[in-house]
Amino acid sequence: MEEILKDLPEKAKDKHKENKKFFAKLRKKPPKHLDSQMQELHEEEFERTNCLNCANCCKTTGPLFTNKDVERISKHFRLKPSVFIDTYLRVDEDNDYVLQQVPCTFLGADNYCSIYDVRPKACREYPHTDRKDFHKITNITLKNTAICPAAYNIVEEMKRRIKL
Repeated sequence: MEEILKDLPEKAKDKHKENKKFFAKLRKKPPKHLDSQMQELHEEEFERTNCLNCANCCKTTGPLFTNKDVERISKHFRLKPSVFIDTYLRVDEDNDYVLQQVPCTFLGADNYCSIYDVRPKACREYPHTDRKDFHKITNITLKNTAICPAAYNIVEEMKRRIKL
C-alpha cells in the first residue's frame, strides 16, 4: 500500500487532463443510469479495497463538520459542542468547521477511527463515488483520485465502461 500511495498523486496528475475532459462530457450529458452504474462500480471496488490498509484520506485531508456532526460527536464525548469545537476544530476560509490538524486526531496507529460510529457525514460518504447525481460532484472526485486509490480505480473503470 505504501508504494501505491507514494505513486498515486503522480498517477492522478498524469490523468488529470483526461479525467477533466471526461467529466466535462459527463456533466453535459449524463448517461441515463449513471447513478446505478456508479453504485455498481463503487461496490465492486470496495469488495477489493479495505480502507484500513490505507486511511490516506484521514492522514492527508480533513472532513467538514456539519452542525449535526458537532452535536453528535460532542454528545459522544460528553462535551458541550463549544468545548468540542475549541478542542478539535477551527473555522476555515469558507466558514466551515474543519479539523485543527491532519492527520485526523481520531485516527489510531492501526488506521481505525476512534469515533467511527459517530464520525462526520463527510467521512461516512467518502470518497463519494456512490452518491446520487454523481455528475454534479466530479470536481471533488477529481481531487479524490490523488488521495484515494479506490476513487482513482473507480474513475479509471468508469472511463472504460461509460462511453460518452
